[in-house]
Amino acid sequence: MISAILWDVDGTLAETERDGHLAAFNQAFEALGVPWRWSDQRYAELLAVAGGRERLLHDMQTQSQAPAGAKEREALAERVHRRKNQVYASIVTRGDLALRPGVRELLQDCAQAALRLGIVTTTSRSNVEALLGTHLGVDWRSAFDVVISAEEAPKKKPHPQAYRLALDALRLPPHETVAMEDAPAGVTAAQAAGVSVIVTRSHYFHSTPGHGVLAVGPSLGRVEGWNPPADPRAARIDLRQIITWHGYNDRPL
Repeated sequence: MISAILWDVDGTLAETERDGHLAAFNQAFEALGVPWRWSDQRYAELLAVAGGRERLLHDMQTQSQAPAGAKEREALAERVHRRKNQVYASIVTRGDLALRPGVRELLQDCAQAALRLGIVTTTSRSNVEALLGTHLGVDWRSAFDVVISAEEAPKKKPHPQAYRLALDALRLPPHETVAMEDAPAGVTAAQAAGVSVIVTRSHYFHSTPGHGVLAVGPSLGRVEGWNPPADPRAARIDLRQIITWHGYNDRPL
């Protein structure tokens, strides 16, 4: 039985990393006079470091023009990250960052079935509010029974803190929940909390391993390319398909 679906945000609800955060970081660098930019390839490498501020500090170790002292680097990372979040919110509210195919429809399936929903992310709450407020309206929060973000869960994925907090808030055992994730760190975090996972691979995580997950595929908006196979008669991955995969829980991939 599934009592709740728990959603990651970046890369899962939308291609926020490629279409939002990377552009916002580079615009923040320019606005603050920081003399470097991140390429698509470099940003893909930096995604191995969880958290935007943490990525900034990590990257400064390779930048010859970065401040020499730790305090100065911390201060610069704070300024850039704050400005980047402002730019990101502008990108989202302009409507330049769409939900991934099939996401809105699956959310509607869950609402019609009165299935509980949660957001489980370690991105900032402001980023969550910008994305979901734009796509679901000012009352977006009412659609979710729990919202866990970086403010509630400072330990970044792959640490399971965010999922454990969500389970506690929902008062549900892990086996009654399913996590929607795109990246290895999110998969590890959910599994460490005992939550089964469905992987929708994203731009930067197009080869996320499927070991131990219920299903892995390219998009909720299509039934082709999934393992285990989805119902070929369906137009997309719907709640019925999620329930079917969850029924295989005793033999995940």
